[in-house]
Amino acid sequence: MTPRTERPTMTNAHLQDLANQAADAIRSLNHATQNAKGELNYPSDAYTLVASLAQLTQRLPQSFEQISRFLGALAKTGAVTADHGAPDDHLAEARSGLASAVLIAQTLTDRLDRAHSALGPLGYDIGSE
Repeated sequence: MTPRTERPTMTNAHLQDLANQAADAIRSLNHATQNAKGELNYPSDAYTLVASLAQLTQRLPQSFEQISRFLGALAKTGAVTADHGAPDDHLAEARSGLASAVLIAQTLTDRLDRAHSALGPLGYDIGSE
């Protein structure tokens, strides 16, 4: 008999920490890309950065879809309450918002891919300094 491997459980705090870390990383990136910081020097810097941001947006839909599936399963249990209105209405609205977020993230990825492609042929002319 094969021993059963326990999967680590992810607590709500762990999930929140991961989301907060992602938000903090974007905040730090926003500060680092300010003109005064001087961290963007060459077209290749933008090229690499846009590629990484496209990768980030490409991964977001999976999270949104998984949260939506969780909410759908939760709705089936009938164990959800709401401070006002019908819980099913709130769950449906949340799932609708997440479905829209999936489409927006996919569109954002497409636009970032276009920007990345446009940046590909660019170089820096050291003679212009």
